[in-house]
Amino acid sequence: MTTASVAQRSSAFARPTAKTGVWSWMTTVDHKRIGIMYGVTAMVFFVLGGVEALLIRLQLATPEGQVLSADQYNQLFTMHGITMIFLVVMPLGAAFFNYMMPIMLGARDVAFPRLNAFSYWAFLGGGIFMYSSFFINQAPDGGWFGYAPLSVKLPGHGMTVYALGLIILGISSTVAAVNFLTTIVNMRAPGMSLMRMPVFVWMTFVVQFLLVFALPVLTVALFQLLFDRTLGTQFFGDSTSNPILWQHLFWLFGHPEVYILILPAMGIVSEILPVFSKKPLFGYPVVVFSGIAIGFMGWGVWAHHMFAVGLGPVANTAFALSTMFIAVPTGVKIFNWIGTLWGGSIRFKTPMLFSLGFIAMFIIGGLSGVTHAIVPHDYQQTDTYYIVAHFHYVLFGGAIFGLFAGIYYWWPKITGKLLDERVGRLHFWLMLIGFNLTFAPFHILGLQGMARRTYQYPKNYGFDFWNLVSTVGAFVIALSILTFFWNVIKTRKRGETAGADPWDGRTLEWTIPSPPPEYNFAEIPVVHALDDFWHRKYVEDKEGRLVPVPAGAQEAAGHATEGYGGDDHGIHMPSQSYMPLIAAIGLPIVGWGITFEQYWLAIVGGVVTFAGLYAWALEPSTEELH
Repeated sequence: MTTASVAQRSSAFARPTAKTGVWSWMTTVDHKRIGIMYGVTAMVFFVLGGVEALLIRLQLATPEGQVLSADQYNQLFTMHGITMIFLVVMPLGAAFFNYMMPIMLGARDVAFPRLNAFSYWAFLGGGIFMYSSFFINQAPDGGWFGYAPLSVKLPGHGMTVYALGLIILGISSTVAAVNFLTTIVNMRAPGMSLMRMPVFVWMTFVVQFLLVFALPVLTVALFQLLFDRTLGTQFFGDSTSNPILWQHLFWLFGHPEVYILILPAMGIVSEILPVFSKKPLFGYPVVVFSGIAIGFMGWGVWAHHMFAVGLGPVANTAFALSTMFIAVPTGVKIFNWIGTLWGGSIRFKTPMLFSLGFIAMFIIGGLSGVTHAIVPHDYQQTDTYYIVAHFHYVLFGGAIFGLFAGIYYWWPKITGKLLDERVGRLHFWLMLIGFNLTFAPFHILGLQGMARRTYQYPKNYGFDFWNLVSTVGAFVIALSILTFFWNVIKTRKRGETAGADPWDGRTLEWTIPSPPPEYNFAEIPVVHALDDFWHRKYVEDKEGRLVPVPAGAQEAAGHATEGYGGDDHGIHMPSQSYMPLIAAIGLPIVGWGITFEQYWLAIVGGVVTFAGLYAWALEPSTEELH
C-alpha cells in the first residue's frame, strides 16, 4: 500500500481518507471489506427471516393456532421467502464472490471497485426499504412469487413495496454481475487459463451470466406490476389481461434463480472436498461443464412450476422432459464429489461436515424435485407442503449448508482466527437434526393434502403431530444458529491463530497472510497449474504418494514464490469514495415517494441518486498522489 500522502481537495468534496472507524467502512471500495459487509448484513437478515419462520411455526404448531392473525401470517410468510432468497442466500453468495473470487484469481481487487460499493449500498437500501413496511403494518403479503391478479388487487402498500424493493435489489445484483464478469474475464493472474480457475470461480462466472440475463425479465414484470398498481394499467389485473403472463415472466426468472442460489454452494463444496480428502477434485472438467450445463438448461424448465395452470399436454410433456434432463448434470456433480471422497485421506473438520451435509440433503431435495417432473404427480403436489419440503431441502439443506461450509472454511483467511472445532461440530449436528425434524415432516403433510399458505388448519385432519414435530425442529435450528454466534464471539479474541494456510489448501488465497493485506498480493502471482499452490507444496514419488517439496526447491524450480506475501512495494490501490453511498441512498427514497404517492419525495431521491452518479463520473478512480 502506498505511503505517499493523498492530495486533499480544498472543496467540500474532499476524498475520504479514513482507514479506521465507521467512515472507513462507509466509503471503502476494498472488495474484502465489501464482502464482509455483505456477509454481516446477510446474517442480520438471516436472523430476521429466522424469527419470521419461528413465528410461522408457532402459529402452525397446533390446530386453529391463534398466535398470528391471517393478515400477519400473510405478511410473515411473504417476507420470510423474500428475505431468505433475496436478502440472505443471494448476498451470502455475493459475500464470497466479493471477498474470495478476486484473491482466487490472483487479482488485487474487482474491475470496478466503486461499482462494487454501490452494489452493496443498493442491496442494503433495498433491504431497509422492504423492512420499513413493517412499521406501517403493510409489509408485502401476496407471496414471494407475487402471483397476479392477487398482487395487483391486494389493498394497502405491501405489493407496491414488493415491486419497488425487488427492483432496487435487482439493480444491485445486476451491476454486481457485470462487475464480477468483467473481473473474471480480464483480471486473472498470468497463467490462469479458464481451465485453471478454481471451481468456485467457475460457478461464480456461471451465476453472473444467469443474473445478467434473468434479472431483466423479472424487472420488466415488476415494472408492469408497479404500473398496474399505481397507474391503473392492465398488464395482469383485469379480464382483458393475462395473469398467466406474470407466471411466465416470474418463473423465467425464478427457475434460473434456483441455480443462482445453489451454484455458489456447489462451488464452495467443490473447493472443500479436495482439501479435506487430500485429493484433487475428481473430474474437474466434468464438474465445470456440468455447472455450465445446469446454467443453460435452467432456462428450459420454468414451466414445470405451472403444470397445473393448463398449458396443455405438449407444453407439459416438453417441460417434464427438460426437468428430467437437468437432473443429469446435477447427478454428475454428485458422483464427482463422491469420487473425490473415495479413497481419500478424509479429515472430518467442520467445513467438511457441512459439505457432506450439503451433499446428503441436496440429494434428498433433488430426488423429490425429480418427482415434480412427473406431471400427474405434480398435479397432486402443487400448493401442498410437499413442495415446501422440496425447496427447503434444496435451498436450506443445499445452499445454507454449503454456505456455512464456506464460512467455516474461509473464516480463518478472513479473520486470522480459527473457529472452535467442538462448537462447530455441535452447530453442524444441531442444524442437521433440526433441519430434518423441521422439513422431513413436510413431505408427509403434503402427501396427506395439507395446503401451503394457510394460517390455520382444522383439528382431526391428521396434521397435528407432524406440525408439532416441525415446530420443535425449527427451534432446534434456531439453537444451532445461536451456537454459531457463540462460536464467533468465543473465538473473536481467544481463538487459535490461523496462519496463512491452516487447512493445507490448494488455491491462491492460502498463499497470502490471514487476514490478507489491502493489496492482496505484493506481486501478482504466476500460475502454472490447476491447484497451483498444491503443486508448489507437493510432488508424487514413484508409488504415487505425496511428498512435500523440500524448502528452497520451489525457488530452484523458478516458479514458486511470485507474489506470496512480502512488502507492499508502494502498491497504489483505488481510492475511497462517498459517491457509491450517495448514489444508492436515493433509491429507497424514490421507493418511499412512489409508495406513499409523495412524488416530490421521489424526485428528491432521484436527484440524490443522479447527483451521486454525476459526481462519481467526474471523480477519478484513484486520487492523484503527491
